[in-house]
Amino acid sequence: MSGNRIVTVTPNPSLDRTVELGGELQRGAVQRASRSSAEPGGKGVNVSRAVRASGGDTLAVLPGDPTDPVLVALDGLGIPTIALPIGAPLRSNVAITEPTGTTTKINEPGPSLARHADALTDLVVSSSVGARWLVLAGSLPPGLPDDTLARMVGAVRAAADRSGVAAPRVAVDSSGVPFTALLSSGVHVDLLKPNAEELAEVVGGDPDAYEADPSLAATAAGRLLDRGVGAVLLTLGSAGAVLVTAAGSWSAAAPRITARSTVGAGDSALAGYLLAETTGAGPERCLAQAVASGAAAASLPGSLVPSLDQTRPVDVSVVVLAPVTPVTH
Repeated sequence: MSGNRIVTVTPNPSLDRTVELGGELQRGAVQRASRSSAEPGGKGVNVSRAVRASGGDTLAVLPGDPTDPVLVALDGLGIPTIALPIGAPLRSNVAITEPTGTTTKINEPGPSLARHADALTDLVVSSSVGARWLVLAGSLPPGLPDDTLARMVGAVRAAADRSGVAAPRVAVDSSGVPFTALLSSGVHVDLLKPNAEELAEVVGGDPDAYEADPSLAATAAGRLLDRGVGAVLLTLGSAGAVLVTAAGSWSAAAPRITARSTVGAGDSALAGYLLAETTGAGPERCLAQAVASGAAAASLPGSLVPSLDQTRPVDVSVVVLAPVTPVTH
């Protein structure tokens, strides 16, 4: 294992089916698809796929039986995995994309992991030893406690302390109750990757306003720095992204593209950031690569993810914003 391994954890993976329409989605009508595809998915899985596509070292940790279509597909893509058998099929999600790039997603809840919570945490702990980054991403399936993400981070750090081995840096991309529970726990997270709506969930404000005003978005994201977060990579869709750290903040506009599907764009952005960070890149280069990777993903059909060779970070303009002063609550 290299010292730059990126371990991803996807508690609720899926087989992502994408249906491309030739025109606008018509509710209640019968429409023919122009193209369809199926890929193994879930936020963490997508990060591992993007890292692997670029030749990076990754390991995907997830629940699932060896014969499950998600695990079979990952094996076919050459993605290293460690899976926890659960004796139940994983979920399937459906994304419907229109020619404008508008994407409608229908996500199943997934199988219950009530009997597997401790075993999954133990698997995360053992799998992340020696990794540079541990990425906890996506929703929680039924049966897992709301504070599962915080428990996993705490268990990984406790194990590292006992063994004397450095704990991996932790990146989190989640939403809803698990997301707010993590922030309320006070557990330190090195990198948080929300979008505008997810940021508004925890600090308030208008997501549309964040996408329209990078300085406003950076100020809002800065409020997370005194809540156990080291840095915030705020993805803003076609508006680009903002990066906020204790040292300062930066914004980057997305390059002009023809959007085909937004599925996996945020995951690719996170993968791009992490891949740049593992090479020793500074904040501006990491942000530029994140935006370039997200844009490249949005220009691909279905849930395909780009390699670094398919991205152009040199086309991404990064602007330095005002230094960040965390808000004290």
